[in-house]
Amino acid sequence: MERTIFEPEHEEFRATARKYFETECVPHVEEWEAQGHASREAWLKAGELGLLGWEMPEEYGGADIKDFRFNAIISEEYNATGSVGIGLGVQNDILCGYFRDLTTDEQKKRWLPKYVTGEYITAIAMSEPGAGSDLANIKTSARRDGDHFVVNGSKTFISNGAMADLVVVVCRTDPDADKPHKGLSLLVVETGMEGFTRGRNLDKIGQKAADTSELFFEDVRVPVGNLIGEENKGFYHLMRNLPAERLGIAIHAAAQARRVVKLTTDYAHERKAFGQPIGTFQVNRHALAQMKVEVDIMTQYIDQCILAVNAGTLTAEEAAGAKWWSTETQWRIVDRCLQMYGGYGYMNEYEIARQWRDSRVQRIYGGTNEIMLDLIGRNLGF
Repeated sequence: MERTIFEPEHEEFRATARKYFETECVPHVEEWEAQGHASREAWLKAGELGLLGWEMPEEYGGADIKDFRFNAIISEEYNATGSVGIGLGVQNDILCGYFRDLTTDEQKKRWLPKYVTGEYITAIAMSEPGAGSDLANIKTSARRDGDHFVVNGSKTFISNGAMADLVVVVCRTDPDADKPHKGLSLLVVETGMEGFTRGRNLDKIGQKAADTSELFFEDVRVPVGNLIGEENKGFYHLMRNLPAERLGIAIHAAAQARRVVKLTTDYAHERKAFGQPIGTFQVNRHALAQMKVEVDIMTQYIDQCILAVNAGTLTAEEAAGAKWWSTETQWRIVDRCLQMYGGYGYMNEYEIARQWRDSRVQRIYGGTNEIMLDLIGRNLGF
């Protein structure tokens, strides 16, 4: 189905992104899956090509372009090429707003130039062993001591955690706040700060090449100058940026579903059973037809959300709905496609097996899909 939201400059950007993923990432799929992370060289190449931080001001190396269509293109080409591991979405979709909008001029000078070049890899540390979707229950503390905050606690399931140079840590700075969510702040912890350590690279079901780590903070002295946004307003900053993160997950879901339908359609033309291609059997032909239509519908729906986020009108409920519906549909499509491969779909040498493993977490991170439905339900007055 024809898409109408992109302009010529977007298609030029798409060509650059596709070539980058094809040349810098796809050849390393097996290597990165084995080692559990992408290479720093790939990050630096992304920065060199303008695939990082284009929203940042020009004086710090960005293009000063705030247009979520570019974010969508990165995710779409990542998936279209079968790439793995490199967490450009964390840097572009999730953290860009924090570093662009919440930092002081001094902080921008310190961090943004290397953010844009890929020399600084970033992560955001929200989830804890006892607080996943329940952000108001965060225990990691930051006690003020002169010109520093002293941070203690731990985080888990942190994307880019093993490689990150700058970690935005959600901390409790006011333990006596009348409501738990009112006492949170955002502190940037930097690699090399004494007491900041990383645990193991977590052994996940899927997304093996995407480094996901535990982080530990033991009396880490973080300068007050590393506070971003307002003290004790961290929860509100998070709520402001979460819709873009959830839309990014929805875009990824649609792009991955599109990739998997294409892979399976090609396979159904080649694979024969009972003397004919398996795609000629009505049950498979109808399944592929249905999934193609579902991907088209999902894409059109998400395209409207992309335009809404550009216009500043995408609501938290709409972003939650996009995340919920897209990831649920994605999972159903990927699972049905694997079934069409039969026994071969269960073999790791086939990309469909990796896509199946990698897709499962989409319904969990960025807020579980049950939380998404609850957010939507509250807006209905319940």
